[in-house]
Amino acid sequence: MQNSDIVMMDARSLSGAIAARKLSCAEVMTAYLDHIERFNPRCNAIVALQERGGLLAQACARDEQVARGEIMGPLHGLPHAVKDILAVKGLPMTYGSPIFKDFVPSQDSLPVERMRAAGAIFIGKTNTPEFGLGSHTVNSLHGATHNAYDLDKSAGGSSGGAAVALALRMLPLADGTDYGGSLRNPAGWNNVLGLRTSAGLVPMMGEDVWSPSISVAGPMARTVSDLALLLSVQAGHDPRAPQSLPGSGARFLTALDGDFKGARIGWLGNLNGWAPYEPGVLEVCQQALRTFESLGARVEAAMPDAPPEQGWKAFIKIRQWQQGPSFQVHYNNPARRALLKPEAIWEVEESMKLSAFDVANASAARTRWSNAMQHLFRDHDFLLMPTAQVFAFDIAQDWPHRIAGQAMRTYHEWMKAVCLISLAGCPSLAVPAGFGAQGQAMGLQIIAPIHHDMDCLKLAHAYEQAKNWTADVLPPLLRA
Repeated sequence: MQNSDIVMMDARSLSGAIAARKLSCAEVMTAYLDHIERFNPRCNAIVALQERGGLLAQACARDEQVARGEIMGPLHGLPHAVKDILAVKGLPMTYGSPIFKDFVPSQDSLPVERMRAAGAIFIGKTNTPEFGLGSHTVNSLHGATHNAYDLDKSAGGSSGGAAVALALRMLPLADGTDYGGSLRNPAGWNNVLGLRTSAGLVPMMGEDVWSPSISVAGPMARTVSDLALLLSVQAGHDPRAPQSLPGSGARFLTALDGDFKGARIGWLGNLNGWAPYEPGVLEVCQQALRTFESLGARVEAAMPDAPPEQGWKAFIKIRQWQQGPSFQVHYNNPARRALLKPEAIWEVEESMKLSAFDVANASAARTRWSNAMQHLFRDHDFLLMPTAQVFAFDIAQDWPHRIAGQAMRTYHEWMKAVCLISLAGCPSLAVPAGFGAQGQAMGLQIIAPIHHDMDCLKLAHAYEQAKNWTADVLPPLLRA
């Protein structure tokens, strides 16, 4: 089998071929490393790539395990690069910041620990903006990651390196995290899939396990089946994350087939005019709505019965409260403060202005917004919304300062509609919606009630069977 054939395989097929000894782990590793060597210099998606000899030695060791009938799990022998804000024992972990340019963790983060136990071989990290702040993957340490469909455009973020590596077939699977769209925006802009999971589904450790962040971890992939495969490894209770959901992730390995005739789907669109959109974004997504209608679903306009602006103001304050203290130790050190990006400094300084009353009031406003979103599910089985308010912008730009003539007041306001889905706590699965007039990829969020992640996967699977954008429209570099 040619190297190009190997990297074009989906993760489930690759895993099955290794287990059946139709492909060796060494062959798979060689194919991917050759492919990365060819394409990564063009896009800068994978950083801290490890030495080939050591990776091939690990792959050979996995082959010896296969020969003994010792398959570690569904990721056995698969090359994997972890988002550079999660710890991998023995690999650099920079957070995209020069402050951590020489930091090497001595233990795995919890999601990485699970992927390692399932047999993954860690080849490096995927690029991310500094500390994951913002939906544009660029940092002063590693530089910018280029969009897979237009190298002059942003990859999105903060899981931008992961999305581009997937789209260009440099990884079979990818992981990411999502606070305000970090799994969904880059998936949409690179024509792949990303799942923002329900809180507690994928356990995360941290300094505070009792006040969990809006941020969650989740899988990225090129097929819904592969998305479910990685989620089966990531999900499941862990006592070190006491608010993680009970049970194991094995339930995500069950059949994804479903009948959606008569399903009620609400189209959130621009939230009744509250969120500005670049011309063409809504039109691409509205075209995709026809595919859901072809499945027998009924799609109609929907709007929560709560003011979006109040939810957005609550999101800003909660984010400041949750993010600012993380950077304060660096802010308090003048030498380190000089190395922080302006967005991190802004989060710290704004968090220092907050009182306990501000945080409590913001949390109550969040509850009102999440209740309004849940009320929509009395009349709808799913909700749909674009994965971003703009198409991928110029890679040299910091972030969009205006959309449709409306000024953006913060570095993340251009993603405010997507942030409100995070605020509601709903699972949201980004699927490709299609392409704009200039060939720009855009995605669509499939949103379900809290803890109905499997329903997201099933509807996405049916949508994928009807229209498979990821397989049908390859990035120009691969077409060439």
